[in-house]
Amino acid sequence: MRDAGVIGCGVMGRNHVRVYSELKEVGTTYVFDLDTKSAEEVAAYTGAEVCSSIEELLRKVDLVSLAVPTRFHFETAKQVIGSGVHTLIEKPICGTATEAEKLIQEIPEGIVVGVGHIERFNPIVPEIRRIATAPQYVAFHRHNPASGRITDASIVEDLMIHDIDILFNAFFPDQEYSFSARGNGDIALVLGSVDTTSFYLSASRKSAKKIRSIYIEEEERTIEGDFMTQEIFVYRKPETYDQTNGLYRQENIIEKVLVNKVEPLKVELQAFVRAAHDGKPFEVTPEQGLLNLQICEEVMEEMKR
Repeated sequence: MRDAGVIGCGVMGRNHVRVYSELKEVGTTYVFDLDTKSAEEVAAYTGAEVCSSIEELLRKVDLVSLAVPTRFHFETAKQVIGSGVHTLIEKPICGTATEAEKLIQEIPEGIVVGVGHIERFNPIVPEIRRIATAPQYVAFHRHNPASGRITDASIVEDLMIHDIDILFNAFFPDQEYSFSARGNGDIALVLGSVDTTSFYLSASRKSAKKIRSIYIEEEERTIEGDFMTQEIFVYRKPETYDQTNGLYRQENIIEKVLVNKVEPLKVELQAFVRAAHDGKPFEVTPEQGLLNLQICEEVMEEMKR
């Protein structure tokens, strides 16, 4: 049984504390935040123990979730990793790709470091990866109402990075890609190709409706997935498609794929605890986190043109 620590008790950090406190694989959960009141509040309803400093927390734990604001990722992660503690860094891995490259060089042998791209652990991702055999077109839409929670990340690093990770690491790893991008600080649109598949990514913080969707077209079928409901539907090409009395008529076969619904964060943290225990790489590696950040920076550069 491993003792876990969480550094940073904002919205995401509090969720990490809650889940660690529920996992049977974890002994005691320790928390630290510069805002002591915030740490005490989350400890009060989870049973976690509050530490007065990062140094105290690192002396007590075997693994840590790092959930501080992005601008502090590099220095804090460097401290945690340097202390010999297995580390899960909430996405993005660092504030810049340059920082991420430096951090990766700091990781000592035998220390497991992962990046918290939570959507990789959404059950629709491996299921779609299994059933989508020859995608010709892939579209991701990730739209949010305005939120004051994220103040130090662009729309690309905040929202679109989830779909960048799925597209380039889960679906099309190590493939050549090209794209163009348009947008601003709150809306981003990317159109491109990876290998022989066309793709479209959209992200927004201006939506009145929360959307988390994936849409895939293949030669004989269309696949739709919803990250929030964890549902997948497959639409087969219509057996009948014609026009009668001026009206179009088509008959589709629609299949609902059986998906075992889970809390992605719980699956992610279980995987991290297991990786730390076994000394094996976490599913989302620092190198993948670096690639995601590099692509984000490419998108933002394209948007400036």
